[in-house]
Amino acid sequence: MPGTIVVGVDGSPASQAALRWAAEEAQLRGARLVAVHAWAYIPAAAIGEPGMIPMPAGDLAGQLEAEQAAADAELQAALSEAFPEKPPIELESRLVEGDAAEALVAEAEGADLVVVGSRGRSGIKSALLGSVSGHVIHHAPCPAVVVKAPRP
Repeated sequence: MPGTIVVGVDGSPASQAALRWAAEEAQLRGARLVAVHAWAYIPAAAIGEPGMIPMPAGDLAGQLEAEQAAADAELQAALSEAFPEKPPIELESRLVEGDAAEALVAEAEGADLVVVGSRGRSGIKSALLGSVSGHVIHHAPCPAVVVKAPRP
């Protein structure tokens, strides 16, 4: 029975490298690849005078739909860039609303491997900026691979 490899995709050079690496690994293993793009909607600040009941600005449902469509377009663009022709493996794309690190850990449940890219931050910068890859390697329910971003 073929396995599953989950890869985080955000369109960055690091995630493109991770996507290509994961596709090669999936081809070697005869596994299917699940490309996951996490997105989160952060509504605009409510408007109103101090002491008054704040009212949401604009069309919340429309804004949410637009954000989701933009996230899906980002995912499809990343996949098209990595695979200009038909991918050599079974590929499923998933758009997940939520924190990227938590979404990847959840999507990796039952997978054989989870792959993420790393922009190469380390030390203090990594601690201050947070790290999806760091969270995934510490919390993934399966083996994890971190692919470093290619040098420009």
